[in-house]
Amino acid sequence: MPSIVFLRAVNVGGANLCRPALLAKQLLKFDVVNIGAVGTFVVREAVSESVLRSAIAKKLSFKCDIMICPARDVVKLTSKDPFARQLSGPDITRFVSVLHKRPPKLPPLPLSLPSDKEWLLKIIAIPDRFVLGVYRRQMKAIGYLGKIEKILGVPVTTRSWNTIEKIAAILRQD
Repeated sequence: MPSIVFLRAVNVGGANLCRPALLAKQLLKFDVVNIGAVGTFVVREAVSESVLRSAIAKKLSFKCDIMICPARDVVKLTSKDPFARQLSGPDITRFVSVLHKRPPKLPPLPLSLPSDKEWLLKIIAIPDRFVLGVYRRQMKAIGYLGKIEKILGVPVTTRSWNTIEKIAAILRQD
């Protein structure tokens, strides 16, 4: 079964430098497709999560969290528009945070940060290992993205909804 790989905290602030295209070439035997969003790959070959995780870790010169999801989970996530009832526009970004594992406890939703009245980030749903939300394109909103990990108590990595849709489109071609 195909998988999706999300590397956490690569190429951020000049640290944990990764060349995704090169990494995809080094993992050619797994038929890896570099999505273009740093640290995001479609793995077309059926391979166990442990074998894939080990192969990726050996190619990296640093330690990082490696989130691996079955491709069917991403296809299911994108089968409907979870953002249909949310604000949209050039100042709003739709995002998906991928969780390392399902959190032990979920907060009441929707969760708006810093407040319901003046939110910069809003979590709208947490289906399985995904956090769906929107944030305003303001510098302070980035800090609230980092709080998702603290609220849920598990490592997360975040991608735009556009990236997730791009992954689903590649999977549907196969």
